[in-house]
Amino acid sequence: MAVSETQPQDQTGPQADLKSLPLPQLETKLATSANGLTQAEADRRLTRYGPNALAEKKVSPLLKFLGYFWGPIPWMIEAAAVLSAVVQHWSDLIIILVLLFANAVVGFWEEFQAGNAIAALKARLAPHARVKRDGAWTDLAARLLVPGDIVRLRLGDIVPADARSLGPDPVEVDQAALTGESLPVSRGTGEVLFSGAILRQGEADALVYATGGNTFFGKTAALVQQAHTTSHFQRAVLKIGDYLIVIAIALVTLIFAVALFRGDPVMTTLQFALVLTVAAIPVAMPAVLSVTMAVGARRLAAKEAIVSRLAAIEELAGVDVLCSDKTGTLTQNTLTLGDPYCLGKVSRDDLVLDARSLHARRIRTPSTWPSSPASRIRPV
Repeated sequence: MAVSETQPQDQTGPQADLKSLPLPQLETKLATSANGLTQAEADRRLTRYGPNALAEKKVSPLLKFLGYFWGPIPWMIEAAAVLSAVVQHWSDLIIILVLLFANAVVGFWEEFQAGNAIAALKARLAPHARVKRDGAWTDLAARLLVPGDIVRLRLGDIVPADARSLGPDPVEVDQAALTGESLPVSRGTGEVLFSGAILRQGEADALVYATGGNTFFGKTAALVQQAHTTSHFQRAVLKIGDYLIVIAIALVTLIFAVALFRGDPVMTTLQFALVLTVAAIPVAMPAVLSVTMAVGARRLAAKEAIVSRLAAIEELAGVDVLCSDKTGTLTQNTLTLGDPYCLGKVSRDDLVLDARSLHARRIRTPSTWPSSPASRIRPV
């Protein structure tokens, strides 16, 4: 019989150390049992705790579109449009406005398409979990998990939320995504299985005690999101825009000073200022930059690489040296045989066969090592 529909106690209090409580007390605190939650209770908890996913800040499409009209280079284009209206050069005004809106529309559309491709990839790669609801096992999207759920983990599964192992046997989990340590660690009954870890050996049931932003991985991601930094790409664009603005303002000021000294008509002076302002603007640069990064994001999405920020593409492309402290952080964390260095007449195939034979004999009799051509191989 499934657990009664009882509200779980608050997990946020200082006394609620859900990682170290004995399992019977943890089940009581989460108002669950070995039969799992009822579907109705799970729905209520989903409403209370939210989905088991990291919160994403979504920007309104309108605000994102208007953002293409804000910045050093758009300001210069808009200033040129104002000057055109003042001197009543309507043809110039129309051309400048068309260029301004074309930059915004092209950049917004390409970024929107890239966002759709990334969203589709996220939906396709969304993890699932084997959950016990109403006393029966069912397959659900991992985002629907709630505290108190019982999940079943098998070899190769990604732990969908922070949970406590229910055993019965110990399991080996790979926590490289969290700690950078490539070697798996052993977790027995009652020990913590962090969200994002991968089961490398064994099978176990687990009791979920934290989901979404309350998981260890979620709290780490929240700290990363709080670090607001300006990328090299953004700094370069701002630097170019600021440089052009300073030059344009200096030259326009010089033109007005000379015009006042010579007594030239104001409208003629404004026309010169308009020509100078338009000439100083790299009109197509915003659109070219946006389209280039958006196309790169779409190509990466086709290769199942999720890009959260378009500027990250340029940032990674500008890396000269990439340092990593752990095996498996950036690699596949699997061993492969490279080109061996063989001496004498030992071939590569002989080396592999002898190594396999050595390994098999060592398993049977670890204390004896047979004489083999492989002993003539010099390690490099």
